Amino acid sequence: MVKKILKSFRSILFADPKLLYKEERHLLNKPFYFPGTNGKGVLLIHGWTSTPYEVRRLGVFLNEAGYTVYGPQLKGHGTVPKDLENVKGSAWLNDAREGYEKLKNECEKVFVGGTSIGASIAILLASEKKDIAGLILMATPYKIKFEKLAFFLAEALRGIKTYNKKYYPPTFGVSTSITRLISYQTYPVKSAIESFYLIKRARESLKNVFQPCLLMQSSNDHLVSKNSIKHIYDGISSKEKKMKYIRRAYHTFISDIKNKSVFEDILAFIKSNENRNFHQ
Repeated sequence: MVKKILKSFRSILFADPKLLYKEERHLLNKPFYFPGTNGKGVLLIHGWTSTPYEVRRLGVFLNEAGYTVYGPQLKGHGTVPKDLENVKGSAWLNDAREGYEKLKNECEKVFVGGTSIGASIAILLASEKKDIAGLILMATPYKIKFEKLAFFLAEALRGIKTYNKKYYPPTFGVSTSITRLISYQTYPVKSAIESFYLIKRARESLKNVFQPCLLMQSSNDHLVSKNSIKHIYDGISSKEKKMKYIRRAYHTFISDIKNKSVFEDILAFIKSNENRNFHQ
């Protein structure tokens, strides 16, 4: 039995994301819930325009280590871009609240992880829910590159066009990346503006976050300002905090990354804080 568990644990750790994608296409827009065995839970929040599949492989890995893991699907996602058009950022935050309460009812401690806008949502949730055990913040936007200009253009476009197309750099935006395959490639301009508001709110809420925090960001992130991770590290009130740059990775790297140490670092962070009682 132990050998079987170890084999399963290693298989997801070393699995090729693209091969998994071919086998799991029926799961791309499905929330997931994996019951655990150790009484502790992890809520994983996907990014804007993406689906829970973005964090599913990480969820399987953590579940194999004993954790109950829940990956909800945020409103307007996993269907067609039009479904995002009139969804407010507050609805996504409420999805995260409901996910947290679901886990809290079953687990003694709950960690929250998110990627990109999902990480911004995790910050806002942690500023409200002081009993969250810790945060895993990946590709978190303190600011978007050229944020003021991007926001100005989005506001200007809102009166001219309804949708916009994503831009990918040639090096890290290959069309076969999981990130591209599972996410909307066009988006409502109104929804982009909602994401800007969420980033701003999360930035203003950093001082209200005291939980242990692991920060990860690609050193080649083309969307988030290069110093985002440092600004968040300095701005967050957590006493226990670590930051790590991921090399040769796309902005929302967690679904495409083959570097097993990223998953292991996340697990090590959770384990090191699961019995900690932090104080504000």
